[in-house]
Amino acid sequence: MEVQDWVESSIRAFFCLTGITGNFWLGLRSLPKSRSQLRTGDILFLNLAISNLITNCMVDLPDTLTQFVNSWFMGKNYCGVLQFSSEISETCSIFSTMFISLYWHQKLVGSLRRGGAPVQMDNLRLVGVLLAGSWAVALMFSVPHFFITEHNGNESLEICEERFPTFAEKRTFDGLYLILANAAPIVGITYASVQIVLVLLQSQKRVTGHSKAAAKTNNSTQVRPNPSSGNQVRAAKSVVLVATIFIICWTSHLVLRIYSSFRNSILAVKLTNFMGATYTCFVPYVYLHGVKKLNCSCC
Repeated sequence: MEVQDWVESSIRAFFCLTGITGNFWLGLRSLPKSRSQLRTGDILFLNLAISNLITNCMVDLPDTLTQFVNSWFMGKNYCGVLQFSSEISETCSIFSTMFISLYWHQKLVGSLRRGGAPVQMDNLRLVGVLLAGSWAVALMFSVPHFFITEHNGNESLEICEERFPTFAEKRTFDGLYLILANAAPIVGITYASVQIVLVLLQSQKRVTGHSKAAAKTNNSTQVRPNPSSGNQVRAAKSVVLVATIFIICWTSHLVLRIYSSFRNSILAVKLTNFMGATYTCFVPYVYLHGVKKLNCSCC
């Protein structure tokens, strides 16, 4: 391989290994010790980790190995599996991120405005229905790839192309997917993130006002930090950071995907994959840091 190819392959390998490690770590640290300790946040993190690991192991890993050996050794039939895995993982990961954003917005409001009162998404049955629905939508858009994807090449490279019966069907499929599985969740994540930021700003303004009042009366006992509230704020800040990364990565991903649907471009495809890999690679560590689980202790 040329130097440029080695650099590209090395970056892919780094993202792949970092993503596998981070998402496996996030999933492991989100496993409850017992059924009584099952919490919504852990379920959502576990679902996100599983969704991302599908891409890491079923898409990124074979693609990375292909780049180093310069041969598509997975066989022609794996093209369908590759596209299926990519679509179902991407869709479930996007919905998981939206649910996490909405959940932590509710928790933050419940902690800072209502004294830590239970929120709607603390209901495990409701969360189970939401996750089941997201996987159903993901399957709806992913299963067709088994029938429209084929390998095009001489076995030396991975060239998995989608062959829709008609161009109109391709446009319809892509349009529905982009609206339901990309644009709508992006709107939800953006809304929840903005609301989290507003709540944090209001809380900070209120704390500052109390601190000034306490200083004037020389009564420091008037302002006592709540450890539980502090943990909620820390987690909420990590959610906002992840949402920012998500919006940047997936908005770019969305634009590039729309561009690719109108014009074939190898560069656009590579950039699309790069944006997706960036998100699945780094967000597990941000979440682990936000919930104070970025350590090797599984106790």
